[in-house]
Amino acid sequence: MDSGEKKSTFFYHNLLKGLAWLAIIVTLFVFAKHNVDRELIQRFEPLFEKTGLILLIFSLSELFIGIIPPELFIIWSLRTGILSDYLFWVGILSVISYFAGLAAYFFGRYLHNTRLYRYLRERYLQKSEILLQEYGLYLILVASLTPIPFSGVAMLVGSVHYPVKNYIYLSLFRFIKFAVSAYVLWEANMI
Repeated sequence: MDSGEKKSTFFYHNLLKGLAWLAIIVTLFVFAKHNVDRELIQRFEPLFEKTGLILLIFSLSELFIGIIPPELFIIWSLRTGILSDYLFWVGILSVISYFAGLAAYFFGRYLHNTRLYRYLRERYLQKSEILLQEYGLYLILVASLTPIPFSGVAMLVGSVHYPVKNYIYLSLFRFIKFAVSAYVLWEANMI
């Protein structure tokens, strides 16, 4: 298998993983919507109304290796059931995710010699580093669209001083991930 075929296989394999992950989230969402007690959901409503807190949690998650799946925050965006509100919040989330990746890129680029970066690299980024060595910067595209940690890859790419202009263009695919997830979750909400 040549390098191009290997990269394509890697991309499609991870894309299928991403679609499987989205299918699991949608299934759990629809199940919970129809089977979870309304009183339990109402207990959490005061938390869901704290928009600043929700956005802060999302921002920190996206900045630090994507600990919480963004799809859960997209589901949070459904809370009013109004399409324009939903699109607004999904747009905000996607912009936050994109700029968190850009911040992670610069963190990797300028702080790769710090103890904190070494700790993050040893603790969370080793698998992504192996992928970066094997698949090169093709990994940015894959991380933008799939469950591979976007910010972690951005840090690694920054640490090898990949040209920022190319990173910015490739990471725009992050908006496609949010658009597809948002569309699927909106449709699932109608079920």
